[in-house]
Amino acid sequence: MNWYWRWINRLGLANLPRVRKMIVAVIGTTLVLFGLALIVLPGPAMLVVPLGLALLATEFAWARRLIRRGGVAWKKARRGQFWRRFTTSDTSLGNDAR
Repeated sequence: MNWYWRWINRLGLANLPRVRKMIVAVIGTTLVLFGLALIVLPGPAMLVVPLGLALLATEFAWARRLIRRGGVAWKKARRGQFWRRFTTSDTSLGNDAR
């Protein structure tokens, strides 16, 4: 995050929070939309969308929360806990009474 503030200070945007927020919003939204388009087009969508969200998270709390939730969901999916919820059930379909 230190690199971000070095660029902000170098560009002279440290004292202009509205302009900085607008620039971050435009570039971040463009990256997210481009990443969403790359889902159907050939390209690294799984790299571009989080990059755009990370840029948006530098200024917006909702993007930080979205990244945090995505990280939790990713960890659950990697451990297999996310899919177990859909594949195993404690209830029967009624076909096992013999």
